[in-house]
Amino acid sequence: MISILNTYEAVEPEKVSLWFKAAPVEKFPKNGGACVKYKGMQIAVFNFTREGTWYACQNLCPHKMEMVLSRGMIGEDQGEPKVACPLHKNSFSLKTGKHLNGDLSSIATYPVKIEDDFVYIGFSE
Repeated sequence: MISILNTYEAVEPEKVSLWFKAAPVEKFPKNGGACVKYKGMQIAVFNFTREGTWYACQNLCPHKMEMVLSRGMIGEDQGEPKVACPLHKNSFSLKTGKHLNGDLSSIATYPVKIEDDFVYIGFSE
């Protein structure tokens, strides 16, 4: 199971070498998430409408190794945008991937941009 976690690696905006065209903006719920696949990885994409910001991270929760983060609740913790796993409410920063309420591993986060009403996710290859 740990090998699945190793599939995901955070990408800093300045390290993006490829922008993956994920889907049209309207395919993502407002103030919620959806999952897209890229090269065997499941990526959770969040349309944080209240902030006017988009986020992307691995869909895999490191707690029980389930692909569920795209169905988690988004919100803020002391100004930090977060997603809470729908299974056990483990919260992760959508900016840094850091586990906010315990000592689980961080999750991988990815840059997102919107162009011509399409969502793009940044990867480093």
